[in-house]
Amino acid sequence: MDAPAAGCAFEYLIETLNDSSRKKFFNVPRLGGTKYDVLPYSIRVLLEAAVRNCDGFLMKEQDVMNILDWKARQRHVEVPFVPARVLLQDFTGIPAMVDFAAMREAVKTLGGDPKKVHPARPTDLTVDHSLQIDFSKCAIQNAPNPGGGEPPKAGKLSPLKAQPKKVPCRGQTACRGPCGSGEPGRSSGKFSSQIENTPILCPFHLQPVPEPETVLKNQEIEFGRNRERLQFFKWSSRVFRNVAVVPPGAGAAHQVNLERLSRVVFEEDGLLFPDSVVGTDSHITMANGLGVLAWGVGGIETEAVMLGLPVSLTLPEVVGCELIGSSNPFVTSIDVVLGITKHLRQVGVAGKFVEFFGSGVSQLSIVDRTTIANMCPEYGATLSFFPVDNVTLKHLEHTGFDKAKLESMETYLKAVKLFRNDQKNSGEPEYSQVIQINLSSIVPSVSGPKRPQDRVAVADMKRDFQACLNEKVGFKGFQIAAEKQSDAVCLQYEGGEYRLCHGSVVIAAVISCTNNCNPSVMLTAGLLAKKAVDAGLRVNPYIRTSLSPGSGMATHYLSASGVLPYLSQLGFEIVGYGCSTCVGNTAPLSEAVLNAIKQGDLVTCGVLSGNRHFEGQLCDCVRANYLASPPLVVAYAIAGTVNIDFQTEPLGTDPAGRHVYLQDIWPSQEEVRQMEEERVILPMFKTLKEKIEVGNKWWNSLEAPDSVLFPWDVKSTYIRCPSFFDKLTKEPAAIQPIENAHVLLYLGDCVTTDHISPAGSIARSSSAAKYLTHRGLTPREFNSYGARRGNDAVMTRGTFANVKLFNKFIGKPAPKTVHFPSGQTLDVFEAAELYQKEGIPLIILAGKKYGSGNSRDWAAKGPYLLGVKAVLAESYEKIHKDHLIGIGIAPLQFLPGENADSLGLSGRETFSLMFPEELSPGVTLNIKTSTGRAFRARAAFENDVEVTLYKHGGLLNFVARRFS
Repeated sequence: MDAPAAGCAFEYLIETLNDSSRKKFFNVPRLGGTKYDVLPYSIRVLLEAAVRNCDGFLMKEQDVMNILDWKARQRHVEVPFVPARVLLQDFTGIPAMVDFAAMREAVKTLGGDPKKVHPARPTDLTVDHSLQIDFSKCAIQNAPNPGGGEPPKAGKLSPLKAQPKKVPCRGQTACRGPCGSGEPGRSSGKFSSQIENTPILCPFHLQPVPEPETVLKNQEIEFGRNRERLQFFKWSSRVFRNVAVVPPGAGAAHQVNLERLSRVVFEEDGLLFPDSVVGTDSHITMANGLGVLAWGVGGIETEAVMLGLPVSLTLPEVVGCELIGSSNPFVTSIDVVLGITKHLRQVGVAGKFVEFFGSGVSQLSIVDRTTIANMCPEYGATLSFFPVDNVTLKHLEHTGFDKAKLESMETYLKAVKLFRNDQKNSGEPEYSQVIQINLSSIVPSVSGPKRPQDRVAVADMKRDFQACLNEKVGFKGFQIAAEKQSDAVCLQYEGGEYRLCHGSVVIAAVISCTNNCNPSVMLTAGLLAKKAVDAGLRVNPYIRTSLSPGSGMATHYLSASGVLPYLSQLGFEIVGYGCSTCVGNTAPLSEAVLNAIKQGDLVTCGVLSGNRHFEGQLCDCVRANYLASPPLVVAYAIAGTVNIDFQTEPLGTDPAGRHVYLQDIWPSQEEVRQMEEERVILPMFKTLKEKIEVGNKWWNSLEAPDSVLFPWDVKSTYIRCPSFFDKLTKEPAAIQPIENAHVLLYLGDCVTTDHISPAGSIARSSSAAKYLTHRGLTPREFNSYGARRGNDAVMTRGTFANVKLFNKFIGKPAPKTVHFPSGQTLDVFEAAELYQKEGIPLIILAGKKYGSGNSRDWAAKGPYLLGVKAVLAESYEKIHKDHLIGIGIAPLQFLPGENADSLGLSGRETFSLMFPEELSPGVTLNIKTSTGRAFRARAAFENDVEVTLYKHGGLLNFVARRFS
């Protein structure tokens, strides 16, 4: 629960909110005074959680004081953090939920009430990793020649032979698009994959149509293939009080978290506190853009939080990123996001918190903020935090937050000084380091004329193009003689007369591809088109223009915002959905244009908002090609040339003969943001809400038990009651000595969790494959270790099954070891199984940095179920060491300067050690071997909590006893 911890030492800080709601909250600023006022906002969230959860054991008063004294204690102390909630995706969620189901069995066996077993924290589980693409439909539209001389064929469903049934467009029989009646010569089946949670539209009539058959077929197979797992998830959502399952088809975990699950301010039993979340998805950092403290952790950490334990972290440095100045008028949100990301990567913020402040923050929309926060892996930060401000509240209002709730939220956040404003005052946060980014230094740019890495600032475009004409033929140059650079050719086209010259634009394609799928840049292009048409500007008809949105959703918001007709008037009509111009599928230029280019040997240009533009790719006669944002594509099309300085030269003239410059028609960021919030965000959130609350027909009709205990199916190869609780007793027994233990594996330095944990496909010769084959499965039915994480028998057999594992007993990479009593070389599981039958305990010898790499729960669970009692290593990755303790394996560490080699250990001897009756953190133990050697090693327990967990045989046993 997130009510105040029992015996909380800071209950005196609880106050009543001074508004109509009369809700309670911890007034943490009272605790620290001026010390609190200079804390970064992200650290204030850590502090509030520590105050609220201070119970004297898992969270101590000293932990609270350490966080309050962040300025002096950063980097030097470990602090616990209790997040408000947990987010799981299905692959990492299933072992956690299986453990809870098994715990209910264990509690009942001990005579307790299994109904009391619930996650301690609200847990959302999104089923988003189960979908496989069994059916696909690929079609390239408007491709005059796909490359082999054959005409383009209609998209086919695979593996089905029959064509899908076409869906009429609300009775519109004259539809010319994919939803048409399938007349001869019409293209069919051209719907491409859609953006998640968006309505599918007929691109020609803009009417909603049912989801494509590919989506429905894939969902149907997903439910069939994963039926056992989905039934288990549904049972979990019914019987566990704090578990909510987001059904398949709703979207990806991080996106659903951002759009639906984030509360910003949590409320529980009338108590308000900041929303925060940890989860098993690296993209969870997106939520920091919404003011929700969030970062990704491993499976065991999330399970520990669900079981009521805090996450441990080194009190982090916080880099303050001050945004100042105003964006260049022609800069898009994508330019800003990529500019900030590039700057952070150059500064070096690995392993740190980043927090944004300054007047420039208000210029960033929530979409921009969450994109920056989501790109943490790009620049190495743990998280990038944007405190809640007026922009956040306005966004939440558009997403359907209740007005009264928003008012209480604002009052609360201001009361605890978690609401950011642009007014500088005496209570400004202080940071470990401050970097400053002037938004005015981020300039709009294009890439070209031949390679995407050759960026050119728009302001330098004219000068750069002229330099390219002069340079020798190469990556940028065209080597046009100086006397020919002013050449022009008269072009007669559709009754009009035009001049083509070097730099003339002949192809202009707006594509919502890769980073340009951001709605803001497409809306900017649409608003620019509207203002251009209103000003009387037009695009020359010989320019091959096109608009290819990434999905029906792009069409939807362009239409709903009213800008689509203006794009059409400029020639940017929707040509279809799919890759076209990027991959060279541009309709041929007219003969008149081709002849004029050849006659003048002109360097003409293509401009597109795609992701590739190699020389000659768009058309072999178009030598210069530039990648640009969608609005710049429209601008260059109107200008008719790239050989222009937008600052000083007009795009054209209005009907009255007045010059019209780009700055006259470029939409403001506020215009774009308002349209994005009203026309894009709100419909998306409404659709997502319906998908989560209503579900889909397969999920709704899926039968699942509602019994207190899960009815395990002994024949199941996906879900199995694990054996973690097999020897559980009501009270923990005294710590047993480890006597005559054999070494299962003798490993070197830098053994990663990937070497230990089961991952990837199941090899046909592996122990896991033998287990599945024995149960009647064929290799085609093995699936992956990830899909079978709910079956401990499969996962145990996959532990140390990595073919790159180097065991010194074997002398080469192989998932093998030696069973010393018999002398046999066996799979690691088979050897461990023999040792367990013989009642022989096991240890692992290792070098430096044992357990490095990503956090993986089965890197600790697997060795435990193999019978490993201790690991003896030179050093550990801290997170993995914590996992070993959490599962009940003793992490032992050689004394400084010592290792297996220096002590003369071969690994073939047996090891014995005893634990003192009063085990304490960092105690030194005596270890004896069967060869008569004796040495000392340190038990790497760092605090009383870790000692307590080990005495109980691990975290799961500790919590099970508390429920009994």
